[in-house]
Amino acid sequence: MVVDLTSLAFISLVAVLCPIIASFIPGKAIPETVLLLLAGALLGPHGANLIQTSDAISLLSDLGLAFLFLLAGYEISPKNLTGTEGKRGAATWAVTFLVAFLIVAVWPTLSVFELDGIAVVIALTTTAMGTLLPILQERGILGTRVGTEIIAYGTWGELLPILATTVLLSARATWQSVVILFAFLAIALLAAAVPKMAAKVGTYIHRFIVDNANTNAQMVIRSVNLLLIGLTAISAVFDLDIVLGAFAAGFILRFLIPEGNQTMEMKHNAIAYGFLVPLFFVASGAKIDVRAVFSEPELLVLFIVLLLFVRALPIFVSLSLGKDSRTMDVRERLTVAFYCTTALPIIVAVTTVAVSAEAMSQETASVLVAAGGVTVFLMPLLASLATHTMNADLGRAVRSIRQHPGDAGKVLKEHWQLERQRHAQLKKLPHTWSSYDIDSRCPGGHCERQTPPTAAPSQPSDGHGSA
Repeated sequence: MVVDLTSLAFISLVAVLCPIIASFIPGKAIPETVLLLLAGALLGPHGANLIQTSDAISLLSDLGLAFLFLLAGYEISPKNLTGTEGKRGAATWAVTFLVAFLIVAVWPTLSVFELDGIAVVIALTTTAMGTLLPILQERGILGTRVGTEIIAYGTWGELLPILATTVLLSARATWQSVVILFAFLAIALLAAAVPKMAAKVGTYIHRFIVDNANTNAQMVIRSVNLLLIGLTAISAVFDLDIVLGAFAAGFILRFLIPEGNQTMEMKHNAIAYGFLVPLFFVASGAKIDVRAVFSEPELLVLFIVLLLFVRALPIFVSLSLGKDSRTMDVRERLTVAFYCTTALPIIVAVTTVAVSAEAMSQETASVLVAAGGVTVFLMPLLASLATHTMNADLGRAVRSIRQHPGDAGKVLKEHWQLERQRHAQLKKLPHTWSSYDIDSRCPGGHCERQTPPTAAPSQPSDGHGSA
């Protein structure tokens, strides 16, 4: 008990300090999540040993993971799955899975038909939507055209790896896993149908829950917690990954209240991001063996490069070929691809399964989890760089350097100054992210696009249509 409380006290301290530290970093270049992971690694059993991953801490960490996926599932609209973008997102994930499968098939130390190889295949195809959503919201990307594409590709990049984990990483035969999965889905559908029918009929219980939503009973919050914990418990009983139950709970919640409920969302955000989610990231970091990561830096770099090749490249190609999305400019397509390559919670889940089955060493799992943590910092940074450098007309800068190599330093300095000017002016616009944003309030995306003011005086054309 003393050890658990001491660990919880240090986790709480880290949860308070990390947002403060992140606020001092210019441009918030390092997300709070990265700092939480790093603090967990430094203070965990492989570091200062101030935080222990006991059964009690692990249970709270699992609840944090469950809340993270609950909120991710709740943010996803069915249109993200069935619309044009959603269909392309699903097809692209299938391509990424095939590419990852072929890479692992030729990997000398992995077997693509064993748990370790399957875990790596799944880890290479995931998008951490639960981790991404706060970053996208903070940067004003949700509701824009780019945000819509990220949600469409990222939804399938989280849902399908969850299903793949359930079917492919189980110790049971595949057909047994499929049968159990369908049994779980039947229970989830029942959990969605009963409250919906109660709301239509207007039963006493439904009225009581609504009337006591904001009293000391907090019936709406208790009901949502019952839905979440009940489905995650059923997932555990069926020997399925708990993220499946949490994600299903988020979908059901959105189905029950499609218009949303701001009060409920605010309360659950307080529970999740105020306590359980930071605890999950710190506890996940505590499992990372820092020495193992530093002993295999080439594996860390290789995994990140493979994520870019397996996940980012197919998404960029898909956006370039899509009938609707190919009208996006290069920087927007790159931004979507980089954001969708952010990966972490699923990597934690699949490596945990592989380590528990003794199919993967804790050292290798530590490197893969660390790589997932790096993507939470690196991919949003690359997306931001793609946005800003393309704003400043990188093509013209490259042509100038090619013509006058000796002036490369001067050209890059001017390019950077131009980027800063344009970015500062874009921040003053009503739509702060991009001249190509489509606000969510514009039905069907037919509102006029706003063109940002010119950041510098007009210059003569270079003969290729650019100033």
